[in-house]
Amino acid sequence: MAFIDYTTEEMIPAADRVPDQDNIIRIHGVHSQTMRQHYDLYKELMYGKGPLSRIQREMIAVVVSAENRCRY
Repeated sequence: MAFIDYTTEEMIPAADRVPDQDNIIRIHGVHSQTMRQHYDLYKELMYGKGPLSRIQREMIAVVVSAENRCRY
């Protein structure tokens, strides 16, 4: 597994900071605008209007993560 240092929150411009208590998205902190865009995409996919319920979306995410052998 690759190792990438996390950027400290203080080094990320305030406009690009996202609520990420698990530090999953913060791996993008070296390119903070990308981190913000990744977070915005996640919010839209998981909470935006669409034909799938929130629970269905989470179930799909779990299956894809398991198939990819993702640990989180």
